Amino acid sequence: MRIAQIAPLVEAVPPILYGGTERVVSWLTEELVLQGHEVTLFATGDSITNAELVSTVNQGLRLGESVFETLPYHVLMFETVLERADEFDVLHFHTDTLHFPLFHRMANRVVTTVHSRLDLPEVWPIYRAFPDMRLISLSHRQRQPIPTLNWLGTIYHGLPANLYQPNFHPQNYCTFLGRIAPEKGIEQAIEIAKRSQIPLKIAAKVDQQDNLYFENRVRPLLSHPLIEFIGEINEAQKTDFLGNAQMLLFPINHPEPFGLVMIEAMACGTPVIAYRHGSVPEVLDHGVTGFVVENLEDALQAVGRIPSLDRRQIRAVFESRFTAKRMAEKYVAAYLRLNGSQSTEPLSIV
Repeated sequence: MRIAQIAPLVEAVPPILYGGTERVVSWLTEELVLQGHEVTLFATGDSITNAELVSTVNQGLRLGESVFETLPYHVLMFETVLERADEFDVLHFHTDTLHFPLFHRMANRVVTTVHSRLDLPEVWPIYRAFPDMRLISLSHRQRQPIPTLNWLGTIYHGLPANLYQPNFHPQNYCTFLGRIAPEKGIEQAIEIAKRSQIPLKIAAKVDQQDNLYFENRVRPLLSHPLIEFIGEINEAQKTDFLGNAQMLLFPINHPEPFGLVMIEAMACGTPVIAYRHGSVPEVLDHGVTGFVVENLEDALQAVGRIPSLDRRQIRAVFESRFTAKRMAEKYVAAYLRLNGSQSTEPLSIV
């Protein structure tokens, strides 16, 4: 199958540091190539891939100097994709809704993975204006704000099975990994660690729009002797960072579409304590790969139950549900549904 993967231009594919969507695009692209498909990746020039790389910008825009507006760069990329559209059986977009006006007339060959939240009312009109666009959700919960869209299926993220190595003998600390923002629950994670008297290591980036929150609300909490702020880390550092931890804290307070860090921890055999929001109950097996909790008191009780979990079983669940191979196979099934080559029944994620 001839497949075009169209990535956002904010980060390289894969990203140098933080970047959830771009990492998933990379894992999917490489696995599709491995499975014998002819794949072209439209992404930044500093991307690394075994597919054919087509770039209209030299590097990820977040790390570039004097880049204040990303839209013009994406428009140029879409024009390049449009010029080559007839070369592909499937055009797979990871750019939210930006491409809808240009590509909705060829909707029978276009699929869009929705990587962002759908509970914000300002996004609803654009989805409803282009009802022919076929969509993939990251979780069933992600669909709930607008369930009547043209959903092709739900496909959970997956990462390469050998990307992280499990560690069955952790050290005495817990982790927070990702991005510093109010909705990510960093203050709650710090409170859980302090109340539990367990050291917390924080590996997270701070976006420009969250600088004020970080300086006013988070930085004052970092002086506690149990709290260590590391900043952003790269892929190579995650095995040790996550694998050596007793647990990952994920006390989100928003409808998270998926939560990639949960399966990263599971790949390392590390259990997760997460608040019951968004996809959390779908991704975590309560009492097996971690604990789904309602509030701070529940989280504190869950900390005491972490030793009862089997880290080998956590790794086994990851291997059965969340590998890149499994994800790519599901996407190929979705591609075949675009032109009616397979059943139009909802795509199974089980």
